Amino acid sequence: MNPTDLSPIISKLTGKHKIPPRLLAHLSLVYDVAKTITIWLHKNYPQIEFDENAVLFGAATHDIGKVIATDEITKPGSTHEKLGYQLLIEQGMKASLARFTYTHSSWTSKVTTIEDWIVSLADKVWRGTRLTDLEDQIVQHISDISKKEKWQVFLELDDLLTLISQDSETRIAFQTKQDLE
Repeated sequence: MNPTDLSPIISKLTGKHKIPPRLLAHLSLVYDVAKTITIWLHKNYPQIEFDENAVLFGAATHDIGKVIATDEITKPGSTHEKLGYQLLIEQGMKASLARFTYTHSSWTSKVTTIEDWIVSLADKVWRGTRLTDLEDQIVQHISDISKKEKWQVFLELDDLLTLISQDSETRIAFQTKQDLE
């Protein structure tokens, strides 16, 4: 397992806050899965327009507020969403990029886009979690634009997500190991 090392990028964005190794591992793993999904989309559905750079930025920073709300690294909570947004804005990021700190968990909102859905999907499937509603939303979007049958898009996306999920135990072990080092 050799996830992308986002340390230099994240360090610049967190300012005075030190990023815990487990959080850095999580962000790197979600980034890598998001990259896999974007590559798949470009290859299989080139007519689907999305901002790949925004997706990858969102994947790399979606939980950045946990450098402040550190208890949420291992426990449920949503305080990190607002804190992450504020942190990124303070570091000069555009609101259109900082938004991923809260849209990764509110992908059902009417204001979310395919970019938000991809980040949400990557944040779930990296550990083998599948969300039918989220996947259906993405499938419908792809089907509408590509004019491909919904069932066909579903099967193709399902194959990808099944493949990604197969490595979830290795990714979880990698992230957990970061607490021990």
